[in-house]
Amino acid sequence: MNRSRRNFIGTSALMLAGASLISRGKASEIPEAVIQESPAMQPPLHPKEGREYNPVATLNGWTLPFRIKNGWKEFHLVAEPVVREIAPGMTAHLWGYNGQSPGPTIECVEGDQVRIFVTNKLPEHTTVHWHGVMLPNGMDGVGGLTQPHIKPGKTFVYEFVAKRSGTFMYHPHADEMVQMAMGMMGSLVIHPADPEFMRVDRDFVFVMASYDIDPGSYVPKVMTMTDFNLWAWNSRVFPGIDPLVCGLNDRVRVRIGNLTMTNHPIHKHGAPFTVTCTDGGWTPETARIPEVTTDVPVGAMRAMEFIADEPGDWAFHCHKSHHTMNAMGHDVKTFIGVNKETARKVIKKLVPDYMPMGSGGMAEMGEMEMPMPDNTLPMMTGFGQFGPMEMGGMFSVVKVREGIARGDYKDPGPYKHPEGTVAYEFKGAPPPAVRKGPPPAAKTKIEFNVTKPGGPAKHQH
Repeated sequence: MNRSRRNFIGTSALMLAGASLISRGKASEIPEAVIQESPAMQPPLHPKEGREYNPVATLNGWTLPFRIKNGWKEFHLVAEPVVREIAPGMTAHLWGYNGQSPGPTIECVEGDQVRIFVTNKLPEHTTVHWHGVMLPNGMDGVGGLTQPHIKPGKTFVYEFVAKRSGTFMYHPHADEMVQMAMGMMGSLVIHPADPEFMRVDRDFVFVMASYDIDPGSYVPKVMTMTDFNLWAWNSRVFPGIDPLVCGLNDRVRVRIGNLTMTNHPIHKHGAPFTVTCTDGGWTPETARIPEVTTDVPVGAMRAMEFIADEPGDWAFHCHKSHHTMNAMGHDVKTFIGVNKETARKVIKKLVPDYMPMGSGGMAEMGEMEMPMPDNTLPMMTGFGQFGPMEMGGMFSVVKVREGIARGDYKDPGPYKHPEGTVAYEFKGAPPPAVRKGPPPAAKTKIEFNVTKPGGPAKHQH
């Protein structure tokens, strides 16, 4: 649902621009706060005024509208508690901006005069840091160091000239551990002044976040340091992450920000890519090398580009295997190779629905429907045209199709493989296995001495 909040601030709100106070009578000059609550990816927002640029598509997100007033491009961010659907079947009570976490993408053009109003509807103070953006020190958003904190119910104004094009982020620099763990973050894209510079046909952007939400609960545990159980792209996990739909032979850019607590090796199947931009600027052509995996460090942005010249449904994911799982349990025992039959008979007398799992791996979880607490996702989920995909977390699909219109981002459905191009089962008898190399060494008796209190003792094993 997309709506506007009018008279959002009220008569008691104050506006602070830098260190100067703006009177209540000018509160009507604040742009209206546009709120978006749908978890689906919204179409790119083509500018109706101002200079031309090629807009981005925010994965499972949207772009914040702006107005131009007296030469300034004005936006209005509202920091507030939000309810975010992580994937169908699970919602989380987070903090974000304008109805969502992450907040809306902010887009402007190199050379623009940018003015961003930030209203705080949180239960505590906040700020906004414009990560990687070159601006006056007093607009950098570090609470206590470069500005007073934005108290609940107050509005601050940030003003700067967009000096350098590239891919950036925004997030609080106030009670950062709590506020970022609660989902306060967003993307900021500054387009080149020359709309043809580094132009692509499709330009995607998203921010990576991690959450620790106990099964059956709704609020992240903000004190977690490493043991996160939900790894998300724009606060969505597979199968809730939208596909990246591309037309055949499109030039595609994917901009990725990392505000989790660890690095992520992002891997794309199919055509290779090159990293063309970081939050430090555009990568010189002489420094670009072909990749299929690139590491995105903590607090960094990476923009990769590729030609979508191979049709199909190409997996796109973090290559840390635990980051493509949902609701991870960190104290689960390994039962591979364990015969649970005796235990199964005993336990089923007490718990008739008990199902022993894990003796031969965990793949069976991908196709079994097991009772779980409310508001909890399966660890492995999602189905493709050939069966369970056994994925979750940071996983999506780059869908390349011939005939996709330039502005079309709708899911085209499963790829129709040309005849003879799908891996198939071999029906013949396999040849006998031939072991090469010397036979395994015979077991030998090992002797060692163990000293215990009261004197030495010799043991044989």
